[in-house]
Amino acid sequence: MSTEIKKVMARKIFNSRGEETIEVDIETRSGFGRAAAPAGASKGLAEVEYYPGGSVEAAVKIFHESIAPKLLGMNANEQEQIDNFLHEIDGTENFQRIGGNTAYAVSLCAAKATADSYKLLLCEYLGGYLAYELPFPLGNVLSGGKHGHGRAPDIQEFLVLPIHAETFWDAAKANVTFHRKVGEDLRKTKSTFTSGRSDEGAWIADITNDEALDLMTQACFDVSDELGFQCRVGVDIAASSLWNPEEKCYDYSHERVKRTPEEQVEYVSEMIDAHNLIYVEDPFHEEDFENFASLTKSTKDCLICGDDLFVTNVERLKLGIKKGAANSIIIKPNQIGTLTAAWQAAKKARESLYAPVVSHRSGDTVNAEIAHLAVAFHCPIIKTGVIEGARIAKIDELIRIEEMLGKRARMAEIQLKEKC
Repeated sequence: MSTEIKKVMARKIFNSRGEETIEVDIETRSGFGRAAAPAGASKGLAEVEYYPGGSVEAAVKIFHESIAPKLLGMNANEQEQIDNFLHEIDGTENFQRIGGNTAYAVSLCAAKATADSYKLLLCEYLGGYLAYELPFPLGNVLSGGKHGHGRAPDIQEFLVLPIHAETFWDAAKANVTFHRKVGEDLRKTKSTFTSGRSDEGAWIADITNDEALDLMTQACFDVSDELGFQCRVGVDIAASSLWNPEEKCYDYSHERVKRTPEEQVEYVSEMIDAHNLIYVEDPFHEEDFENFASLTKSTKDCLICGDDLFVTNVERLKLGIKKGAANSIIIKPNQIGTLTAAWQAAKKARESLYAPVVSHRSGDTVNAEIAHLAVAFHCPIIKTGVIEGARIAKIDELIRIEEMLGKRARMAEIQLKEKC
């Protein structure tokens, strides 16, 4: 099988929010790959630059003028070599010249073309024979913050995680059932609820954080009883979007409450205990390693996850490990630009007993590659919504992967510190 690259192409397409993004094709002598880049609404300051000057058109132009000619003749199966080439041709620390989304699309596309050349699933090519564990789906059920429109909770996401499902199908069905249950409860209890949904397909309602948590907690009891295994609630606070650097406080504008960092620690700790939360993402702003560490040290039986804190960057992760900040990390490959860098972050996380969580972006594509990355990178959790089209594409792909793995397929283990 030859993986020599003989044809490449880039174009503009639209993501799930109707925003322009870049898509790349790579054709080898034996296979073909296509990949497009997503985009986040809640974006960490330390992420790579998406596009040169913010222009997708400029990125496509640079691809055809500077990247494509040098890709021709390279071997797509030389993943690290291709990723290093992307860094070299860019020459900046955060892909300012070619754009991190361009780098991500090329990097992923090379892997897909190689997998197709070898007639393997992408997860099999990247992860080998030992890639047989399916992640648990972490689903966004209620949206607020930057993902909400109009009056909505200040917390960005209220999530469900079916932690004791025996198969991925069971887990996905639990999240769909949970999503439907919350929608029904909102219609019964909130006369102003219009069945509106966010970019990720999560419900949007004019309710407080406490009301949302009470609703989610009750739905967990109901759905767990119905299905016979435990579901638990999580949140993505996205605290960087609440942080007021001038006043040094977290501004919960919907609730008209401002909290100092010390009050934020107390608030999140009480939230975890009151609602038996299993997952808390970005409870503090993206440079507050110290309070991340304080919460992590005091919390049992809950994943404290860094997204904006780490931005899939292994050097920031190393700093977090040194300080004891968080015990979980979001893996978004387009935050860092290449599969090699994303793999290194996931690997370092696993070695340090941090749970790597492969995640979508709010402005995503219908491509399903992160389903394969979750399996290949041995991630116990995938964060990818519940029912919206770009999200269900990943869920359905994991159902297919589970089927194709057959008897080898297992659900991953989520390791948590037990309560004292």
